[in-house]
Amino acid sequence: MNNFKKVLAILIAMIMVMGLAACGGSGSSEGSVYWLNFKPELDGTAQELAKKYTDETGVSVKVVTAASGTYSQTLTSEMDKSSAPTLFVIGNQAGVKDWKDYALDLKGTAIEDQLNTDAYNLYDDTGKLVSIGYCYECYGIIVNPDLVEAAGFRMDDIKNFDGLKKVAEYIHQNAGTLGFDAFTSCDMDDSSSWRFTGHMANLEYFYEERDAGGWTECPSSIKGTYMNNFKNLYDLCINNSLTEPKALANGGHDAENEFKTGKAAFFVNGSWEYPAVSKDVPNATMIPYYCGVAGEEKAGLNCGTENCWAINSKASEADQQATMDFMVWLVSDPEASALMVKELGVLPYKNAPASENGFLADAEQYTKDGCYVMDWATNYQPNVDDYRAALVSALNKYNADQSDANWNEVKTAFVDGWAVQYQKANQ
Repeated sequence: MNNFKKVLAILIAMIMVMGLAACGGSGSSEGSVYWLNFKPELDGTAQELAKKYTDETGVSVKVVTAASGTYSQTLTSEMDKSSAPTLFVIGNQAGVKDWKDYALDLKGTAIEDQLNTDAYNLYDDTGKLVSIGYCYECYGIIVNPDLVEAAGFRMDDIKNFDGLKKVAEYIHQNAGTLGFDAFTSCDMDDSSSWRFTGHMANLEYFYEERDAGGWTECPSSIKGTYMNNFKNLYDLCINNSLTEPKALANGGHDAENEFKTGKAAFFVNGSWEYPAVSKDVPNATMIPYYCGVAGEEKAGLNCGTENCWAINSKASEADQQATMDFMVWLVSDPEASALMVKELGVLPYKNAPASENGFLADAEQYTKDGCYVMDWATNYQPNVDDYRAALVSALNKYNADQSDANWNEVKTAFVDGWAVQYQKANQ
């Protein structure tokens, strides 16, 4: 009988051990996360968050950060390994083409449900939601509200191009009396021209893209449907500025300092300027590229990113679920999302805290108010350096002599130049 009891006790003990293992007591069956991080500047925060999540949940989270400029090569190398990343970045349509077969469809998932906008999501040609943005930047027109008010206007007076034009032209015409001008210098040297040939050009591309139902790859040609709208805003900037249009070609003017020191009310630039200008203009805000398009009262800022998360469809279901849970935690947990916002500026998720960057907070507010996001269609510019160089050349000629003939040369560089550079890039 004693022997029987001993055998029975051993059997019971073995059954209990096996039961614990089956329930995931060792952690092996609950899944794990391998995050291949795209942003080197996020590494410290990502490592801290990984440890915090593991401490709270027991789920293993590994973070590897690719060196700057090496993400594509690192991803290719890591995906060939048996323990491949479960969370990685697919940041543009070229990446979608390369990695869509490795991406879980995120439609209807818990992380998609956390989003407050669809503007930064990337889809493949079948409509699969391949990756979703986790942070972004924005650009538009930075404004000093105090100078607008000093000129006798309110920010509410600027809700479309007509409002912006009225305010800017009044300020410029009365600059001598007011002690400040409308726009900062709009230089066309390499340190500044991108604000117009890259960023402001986006307004034409965006509206043309919107008419086409969205671009999923670089079009072989563009129509130039909204060139007059580009001209509206460009002319307003260069003709109501601290610097005469004829003096823009060689550059040498410090637009940022002009804005910071109160010499101009408007400054064409992006969210990365907030730390610099907010020290001197703490209530600086950003408005959209108002250009005369119908319905632009509901326009938001130009927002975009190449920081888009994807979940590895080749990973085990347990690892996929663990990764999904981790992503949701990153953007919804009060402490975790606050750390992410502090490092990245803004998270496009409904439970994340407000951005500490005022211009990104402006972008968020436009979205919350139901305004449309002007996405970065400019990222499709073909053979970008040569394309923009031709635009600069044409704009400099126009700046020196604002004739119809010279504007036609700008349109040729803008529209025909696209097709020319597309062909060169796709030979």
